[in-house]
Amino acid sequence: MGNVPSALKHCLSYQHLLKEQLWIGEAGPPPPPPPPPAALRQPGQELLARGFPEFVKIVEVGPRDGLQNEKTIVPTEVKIELIDRLSKTGLPVIEVTSFVSSKWVPQMADHTEVMRGIEQYPGVRYPVLTPNLHGFYSAIAAGATEVSVFGAASESFSKININCSIEESMERFEDVVKSARSMGIPVRGYVSCALGCPYEGNISPAKVAEVSKRLYSMGCYEISLGDTIGVGTPGSMRRMLESVMMEIPVSAIAVHCHDTYGQALANILTAMQMGVHVVDSAVAGLGGCPYAKGATGNVATEDVIYMLDGLGINTGVNLYKVMETGNFICTSLNKKTNSKVAQASFSG
Repeated sequence: MGNVPSALKHCLSYQHLLKEQLWIGEAGPPPPPPPPPAALRQPGQELLARGFPEFVKIVEVGPRDGLQNEKTIVPTEVKIELIDRLSKTGLPVIEVTSFVSSKWVPQMADHTEVMRGIEQYPGVRYPVLTPNLHGFYSAIAAGATEVSVFGAASESFSKININCSIEESMERFEDVVKSARSMGIPVRGYVSCALGCPYEGNISPAKVAEVSKRLYSMGCYEISLGDTIGVGTPGSMRRMLESVMMEIPVSAIAVHCHDTYGQALANILTAMQMGVHVVDSAVAGLGGCPYAKGATGNVATEDVIYMLDGLGINTGVNLYKVMETGNFICTSLNKKTNSKVAQASFSG
């Protein structure tokens, strides 16, 4: 843009963006202005939110899915502070850690310390990933009250990622879900490679639907469909969801989009238009995909909330507090945020 006048810089500052446009700030929201006369309303203004849910649940996956790809081990106290800060933003669900072998995921070796060290806020849920019964019982012993299992729609990815076939993974998950249900512990299911696989390429929507149905039928209350390498487009998202929605109710579907090709927000918008009202995201766009060069990780929570706020869709999440939390973790990791909203708001 070249040299930007100081007055324009002020208009683009995060204070203006968040406290005036989005009415988020310490002083609380100002009273809304009276609606303009119908003749002065912009074309399509009243139609903008039609077809979208009134409320979208944000599932924050940064502490687990975001941090697990960091090459340098993140100190336990930093992970705990990240989660505690996220708990103060209004996020209803924060995925804490993964109870997997430290041999395979060294970054999650401190799962017990993290789970026991966080402050659990009323009304916030803190699920953890448990790939098998051993991980499940370890998680429960550490104080977990909700767990997740992680499957795949790609046979190759399943064998490489969790060292077993899809069928074998389902048998493991059935044991976890059965034990969880006997203890009153809710279980969420993930389906990775829902829109493409680094080894097999395109994945049949029917295969995604088949795996989703298996997880839902065994007792997973929600199925998160992951675009693991971020290759999906609104077209492929629509086709995949149409197939899955023939097998499980849309109320049980979540989307988990990576932003490798810059399609995440468009894909989320498409999913919401089809009735999906649960979205996974990571503060500061933490994460990444080791299978796709240039992958920029999960869609940023800040960017999702900014889009939803603009649509008038309620999330109950304070965007400014999420941005501050993103700034904290990026400073701790000595890295730049992947959130476009944060980049624009904190620049200059």
